[in-house]
Amino acid sequence: MQSKSENAASASGSALTNAAILLTLTLVTMLYAMTVTIANVSLPQIKGALSATTDEIALIITFNIIATAVATPMTGWLSTRFGRRNTLVWAVIGFTVSSFLCGTATSLEQLVFYRFLQGACGAPLPPLCQAIVVDAYPKEKIGQANAIFGMGVVLGPILAPTLGGYLSETYSWRWVFYMMVPCGLASLIGVLIFIKSHVADKRADLDWTGFISLAVAIAAFQFMLDRGERLDWLDNWQIVACAIAAVTGLYIFITHSLTSDRPFLNPRLLLKRNYALGLLIAFIFGLLNFTPITLIPALLQTLRGYPDSIVGLILGIRGTGTLLGFTFMFLGGSKIDPRYTMFAGFLLQGISGWYMAQFSINLTMFDVLWTTWVQGLGVGLIWVPLTIVTFSQLDQKDTAEGSSIFHLVRNFGSSVFISVSIAIMIRTGGMNYAHLSQSISPLNEALNFQYSLFSIWSLDGAERLAALSGEVGRQAIMIGYINAFYAFCMTAFAICPFLFLAKVRR
Repeated sequence: MQSKSENAASASGSALTNAAILLTLTLVTMLYAMTVTIANVSLPQIKGALSATTDEIALIITFNIIATAVATPMTGWLSTRFGRRNTLVWAVIGFTVSSFLCGTATSLEQLVFYRFLQGACGAPLPPLCQAIVVDAYPKEKIGQANAIFGMGVVLGPILAPTLGGYLSETYSWRWVFYMMVPCGLASLIGVLIFIKSHVADKRADLDWTGFISLAVAIAAFQFMLDRGERLDWLDNWQIVACAIAAVTGLYIFITHSLTSDRPFLNPRLLLKRNYALGLLIAFIFGLLNFTPITLIPALLQTLRGYPDSIVGLILGIRGTGTLLGFTFMFLGGSKIDPRYTMFAGFLLQGISGWYMAQFSINLTMFDVLWTTWVQGLGVGLIWVPLTIVTFSQLDQKDTAEGSSIFHLVRNFGSSVFISVSIAIMIRTGGMNYAHLSQSISPLNEALNFQYSLFSIWSLDGAERLAALSGEVGRQAIMIGYINAFYAFCMTAFAICPFLFLAKVRR
């Protein structure tokens, strides 16, 4: 029999091992979470360096999210077919290498392709790490372990834009991606040392028909949204081809899923009321989650001239709001009816979006700080109750697949609304430029009055005319951003009544 000291030493060793596993997996998850927001702060600098337009530069964000959305449902098959440890090792290697390649890109096409690889390789990291944490800890300690693990997801969006903004301003936008390499290598060493191998099932099959048709449908639809405004929508053959591909891929995916014995994604899960409603809420949550942190950096840097470091700090402040929301939920907010906390979260999102829609060209740093912080708080209040409602009626055997669909829908919503918001900004900005330009005339008394105050605004001479045209352009683009913020807040308010359709056990 083992002595008490031996049992204590064994328990201590097990606790230390579990702590090392948890620390490693938290670092891996934080690494993935950082990539979601790290490129946003440098978008204007990348735009200038690669000679890209506003809608083209959005491809860097949207195609990374799309790759994550499509690859996430493959996590279950990959871990079954090759084992959790092997999948995690190769995912970290692929993520680190693709991050380095992003920094070496010399054209927009290269950067978009490398970002796509980065998203695809990073997609398995959060669900795999979550599964390993759950298996490593006993039931009574899973809550505490998940709380620590969740901090990686929250801290990533806080650290990434703050540090990325400083590196981008001090060196160049390439260091935003290079900084991921040492973090990736540290994560890889931790995985190799502390994560044990998992039995693989070489006979596991993947529904390739469902996977490929879904990937084609999502990618084609996303490209159509990203490039539609620039290419004049259905008047361009590329957009028409993408629309046909998206509809065809979706048709094949739906019919195959309804007739296959083992579809890529099980449509029968939608028969659960809370799960179907949860997917709708997750889609709206995805619409709102990343759109502001994509629009705000371009607005501040282009129209107000803020440096990258300040913009990164602002995005980091948003992360502290999310951290506060998570902390509230972990300390007791989960005991409140989840419909009420979700309502509060979406209401905060809508209110902050409404105040953003009241911005003028002379907005201050404080205006942006408190509105983005409130948005972050809303995100923190929504996430935990949303997962509770969504999975409350699912059997344990369906949780993994249900989680894959959940994250796919959320990520797809994020990429869609980023593209839609940029299209709104470009189109309404152009329309308002044409409208405001009609007032630029020697017969306009208001213009003559302004000229008496600001001598640079004049129709006399090419230099003054160019300055006046630039100011009209700034005001028109600002109106475009305001319209995008109106779309944001209306979307947040619109979902609020549907939250109470969920069934919650008393």
